[in-house]
Amino acid sequence: MIQMQTAPRAAEAAKPSRNMHLIQVTPDVACIQNVMVNLYFVGHNRPGADWVLIDAGLPYSAQGILRAAERHFGAGARPRAIYLTHGHFDHVGGLRELAEFWDVPVFAHELELPYLTGLSSYAPPDPNVGGGLLAWISSLYPRGPIDLGRRVNALQADDLPYLDKWRWIHTPGHTPGHVSFFREQDRLLIAGDAFTTTKPESLRAQLRPQSGVYGPPAYFTSDWASAWSSVQRLASLHPAVAATGHGLPMKGAELEQDLQTLARDFDRLAVPRRGRYVLQPAVADKTGVVYLPPAPVNALFVGALGLAGTAGAVALYYGLRRRNKSPRTAERGAPAFTRITATSGGDQPDAA
Repeated sequence: MIQMQTAPRAAEAAKPSRNMHLIQVTPDVACIQNVMVNLYFVGHNRPGADWVLIDAGLPYSAQGILRAAERHFGAGARPRAIYLTHGHFDHVGGLRELAEFWDVPVFAHELELPYLTGLSSYAPPDPNVGGGLLAWISSLYPRGPIDLGRRVNALQADDLPYLDKWRWIHTPGHTPGHVSFFREQDRLLIAGDAFTTTKPESLRAQLRPQSGVYGPPAYFTSDWASAWSSVQRLASLHPAVAATGHGLPMKGAELEQDLQTLARDFDRLAVPRRGRYVLQPAVADKTGVVYLPPAPVNALFVGALGLAGTAGAVALYYGLRRRNKSPRTAERGAPAFTRITATSGGDQPDAA
């Protein structure tokens, strides 16, 4: 367990958290961008206010989330609960440490519990789909499980403790127990990864997000038919504002048009032409994954290609950096590069 201070020094608390950026979506909902994934504070930002956390970011993000919460809600801020849209590694990275530190319950759909209580790993990612570096290296991403023990609770129908006027909607496809959260009074939707507002497989799109509605992250979506049905269900709500797991919040006519288009043409816009789960989904129940379709024969090749591309980019970066130190290169002017650091974990054995 990481060590966290209950009350950071005033000067430290005033500094922005590394890799954390806050976007105020509505007066009582804030989107916290943790590198390339979003989590949400739901509650008015005043000392002593009741609030909940939705999702918990990337691995090693607990300290940053804690500092962001104390800046937003005041020193010693503590949510009433943590809710999960789903349990993929980029949405539960700081979960165990935060839940233990704050001593609060965690809520998720019952079909997500196997991946949160140590019973099952998620279905393996498919690096063949989606294109882009983040898809190619997806075989390296952790896929669980984590074990929260008795701290995690199954969502109950028509009951969201500490989330007054909200309801949860089962939106499977990306994962078996994926859920979204909707508030009727202002038609605010927290959609998780049921759909996104950036191309989630592209590193460049993550670093320079542009508005638009896209399908769920393809490499981790294990049931495309269910994913399409979930997008249609959310589009039928006609949300005024959509806050997703990846990308910037969207609202208004642009959101309505793009979401309706995705719901109508999901098979053309989101479903890959080929891939491990395109013709046959992974099958899961309350114990976790129980069936996996065969892996494509070129999956290993695509993963190796992604690794080679990453290694080549790193080598190019340092090669140009060395060249830039020479006076001749400096006179001509050298291109600027942004250093990107990613953390990933090893693969886990199948549960099936």
